[in-house]
Amino acid sequence: MAQAILLKEVVGLGVRGDAIEVADGYLRNYLGPRGLAQSATKGALVQATERKETAEKAEREANVRAGETAALLSKTVLTINHRAGEDGKLYGSVSATEIVEAIAAARGLRVDRKRVRLDDPIRAIGTYMVAIEVGGGTVAQVKTIVAEEK
Repeated sequence: MAQAILLKEVVGLGVRGDAIEVADGYLRNYLGPRGLAQSATKGALVQATERKETAEKAEREANVRAGETAALLSKTVLTINHRAGEDGKLYGSVSATEIVEAIAAARGLRVDRKRVRLDDPIRAIGTYMVAIEVGGGTVAQVKTIVAEEK
């Protein structure tokens, strides 16, 4: 049996940075040539540990930033003016792109439009709570007021 360090996640073996025991031939003929693992030397184990610690630190920092962004977005009230008919129905709809542009104008934050969770486009005047995924599983609810354009 040989000790190896995974360079990528391998189903059934572990995630990146894990030290595992595998057969010599499996490491030499399959994992090594495909760039999935490397032999576990003392230096490689130290590097793997450092990489794992760095990745965990970066993930913690990203979660803190996501929480701060979510708090800021939760306090934000967007007003989007759109042409509408007499019955309150919009000519067209308010899309994720318009919401992202309104966030950029209001708070100066860049949000990917794919992270805006709209089940259906907004097609009527009113007040809506729009969910925006900010990362790390954190979701912010942004109050969005759709008003008639004068």
